[in-house]
Amino acid sequence: MSETASISTGIAQRYAAAVYDLAKETKKVKAIETDLEGLSAALTESEDFRNLIHSPIYSRDEQANAVSALAKKMKLSPMMGNTLALMAQKRRLFVLPQLVKTLRDLIAADKGEITAEVTSAKALTKTQSDKLAKSLKATTGKTVTLQTTVDETLIGGLVVKVGSKMIDTSIRSKLNSLQNAMKEVG
Repeated sequence: MSETASISTGIAQRYAAAVYDLAKETKKVKAIETDLEGLSAALTESEDFRNLIHSPIYSRDEQANAVSALAKKMKLSPMMGNTLALMAQKRRLFVLPQLVKTLRDLIAADKGEITAEVTSAKALTKTQSDKLAKSLKATTGKTVTLQTTVDETLIGGLVVKVGSKMIDTSIRSKLNSLQNAMKEVG
């Protein structure tokens, strides 16, 4: 992990811990979960929003005003709106993607859930997703939420990441292993 990524993660973890502790204390965890869905969608869909949080050309006040307007428009909880305003004032909005991920992880851990990132060559059917979730639950002992993506370059099979563990059963991986083995022989 690079030094900047490490610093960003540390900042995000401190903000996330503070927001989560406050939300839990005031019984507003459900509202924060709803806010995270909206923020995650905004980060994914809006290039303007990503530019706002990452670009140094915007002043603190411009970022704070924009974030306040967005919080109202997105109907974010006052706690999340205030957190974003504070982050804008401290020039910390660039850690928002890590904050969203860290907060989700904290909430899931408290509920006894984990998220598995699943990459497949084709979209998984409902039955396949259910079987995979059930299998991962048996392995981990926790309720598993699947975050699926499609990558056709895998050719076939799956890549499953749960925490720090990764299981790669893709054909691309097997072909790469075979290619490396053949290089060693020649």
